[in-house]
Amino acid sequence: MASITTEINIDEELKKQAAELFAQLGLDMSSAMNMFLRQCILHQGLPFNVELPKYKPAVIEAMEEAKRITKDSKTKRYNSFSEALEDMDTHADLFNR
Repeated sequence: MASITTEINIDEELKKQAAELFAQLGLDMSSAMNMFLRQCILHQGLPFNVELPKYKPAVIEAMEEAKRITKDSKTKRYNSFSEALEDMDTHADLFNR
């Protein structure tokens, strides 16, 4: 199969990182690009989803913080939501600062 030289513009740092990754996989940039293009043809489109994140970074950070808190053995636990509300009422001075 004949090959042709193609010129594309790529961010310098992106190219460096990709070349390092491909080298670890035993590939050069040309082979990796050929694999990508073949996958595009096979899938009749991009071989991965292109979409915006569902959540803003601040929301993702808050969810990760919530996961960390729930794993912390020092975190106070409640048996019901009403129990948590009672505790908040008892310590309302801490929340009204």
